[in-house]
Parts: sequence; structure tokens; C-alpha cells
Amino acid sequence: MKRALYERLQAATAAGTSSAVVTRLTDGAQDFFDGERWEGAIDLADAQRAAVRRMLVAGRSGILPGEQDLFIRSYARAPRLIVVGAAHISQFLAPMATLAGFEVIVIDPRRAFASAERFPGVTLVDEWPDEALARLKLDATTAVVTLTHDPKLDDPALIAALQSPVFYIGALGSTRTHAKRVARLTEAGLGDKVARIHSPVGLDLGGRAPCEIAVSILSEVIQVRYRGEAA
Repeated sequence: MKRALYERLQAATAAGTSSAVVTRLTDGAQDFFDGERWEGAIDLADAQRAAVRRMLVAGRSGILPGEQDLFIRSYARAPRLIVVGAAHISQFLAPMATLAGFEVIVIDPRRAFASAERFPGVTLVDEWPDEALARLKLDATTAVVTLTHDPKLDDPALIAALQSPVFYIGALGSTRTHAKRVARLTEAGLGDKVARIHSPVGLDLGGRAPCEIAVSILSEVIQVRYRGEAA
């Protein structure tokens, strides 16, 4: 590994950012991918880069599917689920996601909602979502879900997520609510990115109780993590 690439890997690891190194086995040429930017000597096709990203998101290392001479080494942190809104659904979603191996962070500036009594053992952040997400450095192994129903909280979080390489973005709300959301985000200049938002959030499992909605959200996050958006 060349020194410049090694230093980039070290810097990403120190910053807590997931990254991957692609090695061409025939000649030892390498590329570095930090979930957003590429650097190195291999001219990968778009489909190959997408496959590398899927392996990084899933935390997998090995030969790139469909190839024979490209080895991927993923340096992935534990998957992270950031929930905006300390709602009833969040109270079920947070412990479920923790049990599934996610690092869970709940963001809500309303301290009466984001309390240790309601979320025991969960990392709570009482900053405004845009400030919190800027500090948390969203990366390719992060999922963001907004559950407040309040545009003042949800929209800044969605804007930050859409401008980042997170692997999943979900937002609670009806089709009508989401249409209004899309209009606001399009006006904010993100019309080409809003299709990344899963809304209504979660797989359609048929449940309507907060605990059932939490199951559907976590199921969709896991599905996208391992199968990609094509799922």
C-alpha cells in the first residue's frame, strides 16, 4: 500500500469514517474509497464502484462479485442508525436496532421527549438536527430516519442526509405529507436527490402499532443495507 493511500486510510479510521481499499490482484494497483470519494490508480467502471459501495455498507470483504482480480477490504465501523425525533416509535426502534447490532443515536432538541427515562442506554442528542448531523459526520454505513412529523426538525435532517453518502434515508408520513415534503426539498435545490427518501418509511408489513412500525422500519434498513436500493 502506497504511503499516501495508507495515510488516507488512517485518517478515515481516526475520524470514525468507514472506508474500503480495492486491490487489483494482477498488479497490486489500489483504490481508496471513503464512501463518497475515490482515490487511486484503478479506473473502475460505475457498476464496479457501486458494487464496492454495497460491500462497504454491508461491512463485507472479499473478491468483488462478478470479478476475478479485484479484492475489497472493508474497514467499516458498526452500522449506525440515527433517529430524529424521540417519538413513541423511536422508543421501540432504538432497543430493537441496538439488539440488531446498530449504534443508535436519537436526536431531539425537545428534552422532555429525549430523556434517559424514555430511552435507557441510548445515546441522546438535544441539539437541532442539522447541527447534530454536521457534528456526527454522516458516512456510508449510516442510516437516518426522521419521525417527528415536524418540518422544522425533519427537513434540516433530510437536507443533511441527502447531501451525504448515508445508505438509507427514511421519513415518517403519509403520501400527502411526503408530497409536501418533496416540494419543500425541491425548492431547497434537492429535487434530484429526493428519490432517495423511503416514505412512507418501512416495509409494508400491515402493522399500525408503534412497535409494529418500528419492526417495519428496522426491516427495511437491514434489507437496504444488504441488498441495496434495488431490493
